[in-house]
Amino acid sequence: MAVREARPLDTLEETVSVGLDRDGLLRLQRDLLLTRALEERGSTLFKQGRLPGSFYTGRGNEAASVGVASAMGPDDVAAPLHRNMGVHVARGAEPWRLLCQYMGRDGGATHGRDSNLRTQDLDLGLIAGVSHLPGILPTAMGVALAFRLRGEPRVAVGWFGDGSAARGDVHEVMNMAGVRGLPIVFVCDNNGFAYSTPTTLSYGARHLADRAEGYGFDGVVVDGTDVLAVYREARAAVEKARAGGGPTMLELVTLRMEGHAIHDDAAYVPPELLEEWRRRDPLARYDTWLRAHAGLTDAEDDALRAEVAAVVDDAVARAEASPWPDPATLLDGVYAPGR
Repeated sequence: MAVREARPLDTLEETVSVGLDRDGLLRLQRDLLLTRALEERGSTLFKQGRLPGSFYTGRGNEAASVGVASAMGPDDVAAPLHRNMGVHVARGAEPWRLLCQYMGRDGGATHGRDSNLRTQDLDLGLIAGVSHLPGILPTAMGVALAFRLRGEPRVAVGWFGDGSAARGDVHEVMNMAGVRGLPIVFVCDNNGFAYSTPTTLSYGARHLADRAEGYGFDGVVVDGTDVLAVYREARAAVEKARAGGGPTMLELVTLRMEGHAIHDDAAYVPPELLEEWRRRDPLARYDTWLRAHAGLTDAEDDALRAEVAAVVDDAVARAEASPWPDPATLLDGVYAPGR
């Protein structure tokens, strides 16, 4: 077992060696752009009073979400959280249905019974997260245990944050997964703050991934703004788990570039820290890499951005056309049917 810090990919040949041809590289770009565009539009809709409740974004976290989800197999199962829009996008969730979920419309996965990214699509291998963030990890581990018992070559991926890493759920799940050698990958989105508590006040280890060795498996620290490094390490961890090699913990280091939710101005984040991470914006960083190493042209980039803008416009229109849920169906699916 070892903790290591992942290095970046420097050439097109390296990306091909991990399964990403040029079309695959452009798919990553499209998913990154769509993830941010959906969240930016969601913020606007909220401010216009067209999106109820609250709104959470993963700005700065797009590469971490898209990179991991893109590395998973079609039959694998993901249990992402409320900042992992990119996981849903990369797994093929329909954008208009995601917006329906935020808007409380009938076209959302919960048909208006919940909001935000507490949405799932089992056909796409997506299990909804919960508010008590590491509370989804026992579910992810149960999925991995089911794969083991059935002899299925499938992998579960469970997400948690740096703040929730302090909870007992995380320790208990990782311990059992390590003991049983389960086919699961743990993804820690370490985005600098647990609400307003900085990581310096949350744990004393150098890296959260340092804990993995104590559970009997590998930990890897990855720059979460580097979508290619995230993809490579996630792919290696998923395939290792699929082959019977047990769990891996990926610590994806980013910064939450906006507040905990739309009501929060994040005044507790030092301005110089925000500026440092703005210079490492994952979308700008990947665009620069594509132009330098994969020959991305202005025409290709313009076409991708136009496609994304059209998808978002269509998603908003379809979501707002979706009906509100019928109050008469309030209890449908809440209780098991009587015998």
